[in-house]
This record gives sequence, C-alpha cells and structure tokens, in this order.
Amino acid sequence: MQGKQVYIFDTTLRDGEQVPGCKLNTLEKVDLALKLEELGVDIIEAGFPISSPGDYESVNMISKTIKNATVCGLTRAVQKDIEVAGQALKYAKRPRIHTGIGTSDFHIKGKFNSNREDILQRAIQCVKWARNFTDDVEFYAEDAGRTENEYLAKVIEAVIAAGATTVNIPDTTGYCLPSQYGEKIAYLKNNVSNIDKAIISCHCHNDLGLATANSIAGVINGAQQIECTINGIGERAGNTALEEVVMIIKQHKELGFFTNIQTKLLNPLSRLVSDTMRVPVQPNKAIVGANAFSHSSGIHQDGFLKDANTYETINPDDVGAEGSKIVLTARSGRSALAYRFQKLGFSFTRNDIDVLYENFLQLADKKKEVDEDDLAKLAQEYQPEMSEVL
Repeated sequence: MQGKQVYIFDTTLRDGEQVPGCKLNTLEKVDLALKLEELGVDIIEAGFPISSPGDYESVNMISKTIKNATVCGLTRAVQKDIEVAGQALKYAKRPRIHTGIGTSDFHIKGKFNSNREDILQRAIQCVKWARNFTDDVEFYAEDAGRTENEYLAKVIEAVIAAGATTVNIPDTTGYCLPSQYGEKIAYLKNNVSNIDKAIISCHCHNDLGLATANSIAGVINGAQQIECTINGIGERAGNTALEEVVMIIKQHKELGFFTNIQTKLLNPLSRLVSDTMRVPVQPNKAIVGANAFSHSSGIHQDGFLKDANTYETINPDDVGAEGSKIVLTARSGRSALAYRFQKLGFSFTRNDIDVLYENFLQLADKKKEVDEDDLAKLAQEYQPEMSEVL
C-alpha cells in the first residue's frame, strides 16, 4: 500500500466511557474490544486501571483476550497508578502504559499549584516508572493545546530521552483552531531534537466542533497517530470521531496516508457502540448517521439519480451503510417520485407523474415524509387497477 501509515488509537472504552450513563461492564468491554480489533484498530485504550476494581478487571481481561492490537492502560503521573496499570496489562501481548501530566499554566498553577520545573521532573519520572513494566510508553501532555510551545517542546524532548516512544499532544479543551494545532505539531517536529525517536499522537476534543479538522491538521504536519472514538463519543462534546478521520484519509489519497481500518465494518460497529452505550447517533452525523446517505431535496435527488457522484463522495457500501435513500418530502421533485413509484413496482408515464406530482405535493405539505403506504394509496386513487401491482 502506498503512503505513510497513520496509527489509529481507539479510546472508546476509556474516554468514550466517561460520558454520563455510558458505564460498561467487563463483558461489554471485552466484546467491544474484540470488535475494535476486527475493525483494524492499532491500539485499544482499554481503561484506567486504578480508577476502580471493575476497570482493572476489564483491562486485565482485554489484555488476555486481544491477540493483535496493542492494549493500553491510562495512568496519572503517580507511581501507584503506573504499578497497577503494569499489573493489569501483564498478560497483554503488546502492552502500553499511557501516562502523563498537565503542562499548560492553567493546569500547572490552577490544578497542581506547582511550577514548570517541578512538572517537568514529574513528567520525566512517570515515564521512567512506566518503562519498568513495558518498552511501549506513551506520554500525554494534558492541555498541550494551551501550553506555550517552547515549554511544551522542552517537556517532550525530556520524556523522549526518559524512554517515551509515543508523545500525545492533546487539545484537551478543544480550543485550538486547525491552523494553530497544526503549527504546534510542526513546531515540535522542528524544535525537539530527538523527535525522530517517538511517534507524535493527536488527541483532540470537540468542544468547538474542530476535533476531526485538528487531528487531520496534526497528521499533515507530522503526527502519525490519531486518538479517537467510535461515533466521536467522549467527555463533554466528545472526541475525534474514528469514522471521520479514517474516511478523510481514505478519500483524500493526495494526503499520502493510509490506515489499517476495515471501513466496511464502520456502520455495524457504530450501531453496536450506540446500542451498548445507550447513546443515539445524531441523524446528520457524518459517515454513520441515519441521514448520511439520504437525499430529500429535489435538486439533489435529480442529480443523484442521474449520477451518484454528483452528491455522494463516499459509496455507502464502503462504510457498511445500508445504501442511499431517496426520501420524499415537499422539497422532492418529479424524478424522485417516479423513482420511488418504480421501486414499488409501478410504471407511470411522464404525464402520469405530472398529475400524480400535484397530488403528492398536497400530501407532502401535510406530512414530514411521504412513505410507501402513502405512495400506494396515491397510485390506487389515480389508477385503481394499478393497486394489484402490489
């Protein structure tokens, strides 16, 4: 395959589970972890082991179950956290400890009541502790999006020297613009002397609706890993949506990247996550929303029926969707009406459709959507003998 691989780090089971009401039990987590591995996810963040006995058990069970993907556990920059994570991950074929600390002045002063030098030393120490359990250590600089670049570069250089193999640059509050986030990644690429010894990771939140755009900007500027969740679920307004960044990379081949994701599994897994976590997917959600491949405007419907490429850049089959839909509303045109009648088995001439269209509009003005039963009734009223077609 041509291009440079972007590693997909899925945190549905950790950051995604932080949504109120989305708590998963161990069996649910293991089941979803297996589906994520089947999807082709490179790293599965299975949980935060020290947070509860249930989460420890889940990380431990997933570690025993997953065969190919890296299994990751989150910690704070606390020795006990790291020791517990190391124990939870001990059966993993590819274990990773994800540890770190806040680096913005908002966190250093407001959260830790500390100073930059102390935070730097704590960052170095947590990586060294983690290296006692695994060679695969990821360091997160929480609130990197609002961290002054020169200090951030100093921290990143120090933790790589201490043994971090991946450095996570989170836009924790979803504050950055894509240009700002991309420039931050580029700054690290150009100002951290040992950056070639680690993978840069993007972990973007969606508070301003920019998580996907920021992650792509990060990759364009040198990051090789995107941290994301199925359906974009996560803390507050959510995380980068896995299905969005994967399909952007797949569709925009000129970017020169690829992932290992089996895209035909995206919609089925989206529905499973939605059902398991009891969080509905908004209808207009990109890639996996119920309306992602629906067309209701007459202009759009006419163009789509002539050539699907006029209004769809993704083939629904490529993402495991059920197919494109022509939805009949008061905004629909004659071509869409004729198409839907034909799908039901009716053959009407253009003159027939002209007459039926007026009746259709009267009905459509009263309803949000005209369904198959409505169409059958319209056909029967127009030409009663045609009802036998059904």
